[in-house]
Amino acid sequence: MASLIMFPVSGVRARIFPLFRRITTVGRSPDADIHIDDPSLEPEHAQLSFDGHGFEVAPLDGRSLVMVNGRKVKTCGLEDLDILRLGRCTLQFQLQDPTQAPEEGMDSGGRGLRKLHELTAALMGESDLQSLVGTLLGKLVEVTHADRGFLFLVQDGEPTLHAARNIDTGGRDSREVLFSDSVVRKVLQTRAPVLVSDALNDQEFGAARSVINYKLCSVMCVPLVARGSLLGILYMGNDNIVNLFTKRTLEVAEIFAAQAALLLRNAILVNELTLRSRSLEEELERIRFGEMIGSSDAMRAVYRVVERVAGTDLGVLITGETGVGKELVARELHNRSRRVRGPFVALNCGAIPENLIESELFGHVRGAFTGAYNTKKGSFQAADGGTLFLDEVGELPLVLQARLLRAIEEKRVTKIGATTPDDVDIRILAATNRTLLDEVAAGRFREDLFYRLNVVVVEVPPLRDRGDDVELIARHLLRRYASQEGREGLQFSESALTALRACSWPGNVREMENRIRKAVVLADGALLEAKDLELEDTETLSLNDARERFQRDYILATLRRNQGNRTRTAHQLGVDPRTIFRYLEKEREDM
Repeated sequence: MASLIMFPVSGVRARIFPLFRRITTVGRSPDADIHIDDPSLEPEHAQLSFDGHGFEVAPLDGRSLVMVNGRKVKTCGLEDLDILRLGRCTLQFQLQDPTQAPEEGMDSGGRGLRKLHELTAALMGESDLQSLVGTLLGKLVEVTHADRGFLFLVQDGEPTLHAARNIDTGGRDSREVLFSDSVVRKVLQTRAPVLVSDALNDQEFGAARSVINYKLCSVMCVPLVARGSLLGILYMGNDNIVNLFTKRTLEVAEIFAAQAALLLRNAILVNELTLRSRSLEEELERIRFGEMIGSSDAMRAVYRVVERVAGTDLGVLITGETGVGKELVARELHNRSRRVRGPFVALNCGAIPENLIESELFGHVRGAFTGAYNTKKGSFQAADGGTLFLDEVGELPLVLQARLLRAIEEKRVTKIGATTPDDVDIRILAATNRTLLDEVAAGRFREDLFYRLNVVVVEVPPLRDRGDDVELIARHLLRRYASQEGREGLQFSESALTALRACSWPGNVREMENRIRKAVVLADGALLEAKDLELEDTETLSLNDARERFQRDYILATLRRNQGNRTRTAHQLGVDPRTIFRYLEKEREDM
């Protein structure tokens, strides 16, 4: 009886699942035929079906990750000892019941399977690239009884020796490289495994200088391929004629390599992301202006104005759409001024009810009005010796605009209910998302107050006009929120970066902050996708490709509803059953 053997991972134990149904579903749902309680799986993740001749596997959900021997698949026929990856769970398909396999010997399926279990468990615990390849070599040398092992990483089309494991070097320097370059080159060119059982007498490699010099008796070389890319090459060598490698040894090494390639690819990606993150940190430091980030021409113009006026007491009006970061500009003006040791007080004029705004600005004394139980300073008094930032100043009621103008001109304010004024030494910065000249023309804003505030204007550009700054800001925010939530290493996928760049960002940086923070908390994977950010995937397909994709998804959805019954599916779709068979066969050929 065919079976699925699940390798152990954190929180999930090793198990054997016999496949005795024509259709077997796998998923997180308790109703699935094979129930695996792991969050990386969808409730109905995949199905295995038997058509009388063989088994095939297919995803049951558009979000399901199903991989066979390192390749992401839609529908795929299964062969004995294929390695399946569902979410983060690794399983092996076996045509024979593994519990009946013999227990000893290199040809033993049970022993090889146990070693594969050990390898998978050991590799799953390694995230560092160097540690992972060391563990891989150690386990593979152990199971194949090799005298030495080497791992080459392929970089720019050339194999580079990355790690070595030497056993029984015969007193020679362990740093000496004892491998056949010609064998490695052949695997690099063909991407196929090479087995040389008796190297000295082999017709193709026997005359190779390395074989003669190092008296290699047996050589085995296996490619590490993941998603069609040659990542590296595993090389095993033996000096003992008693322990020559066999075809069965090569089969075991290939199974190990199929599993290890996936984990090696992940480790390489993590290593690259770490280096990229460091590069990003250096880039952020280079283009950072205080708390502001950006190197676009529009932002550089902002920086130049801030540098020139920060050291003065001139009033500055900061304009721009909601969410562009006007308060950051105000804080930078304060931080670069002679008032930096004084307070920075920000008041959002549009967020305070009209009946309270006067008290918030100028303060009140006890008993000045109902609810005034204590004397309170206003923002003017609180900002004495520093900077007062009036955000959304265009929202101020007309009746208060006159008093604000007088306070700015006289630098004296009187609390509500008080009789004596307070002298204040402050610098006024204001911000608005409105066009104040239009407000003046409409009679909603005082012209004299406008000219008092509008001494120097800093216009902050919208995010959509800042080019590459979008990606830099997004990565900065992702790093900050991922660190806060304990999800360091979280990255954007290419589709997410494309969607970020294509978005018009009507809410600007504030909208981006909200989307990224929500995605960090709710997303499951190690990469944030466009859908996690609730952005549209901007991939553009030709009309034919779009039609083909819809047809494929619709047929597969109908098949799932009919539990894989192709005849019933064809009847519901109004087509000949052979059409469904031809379609699925074409899908299998395209894998």
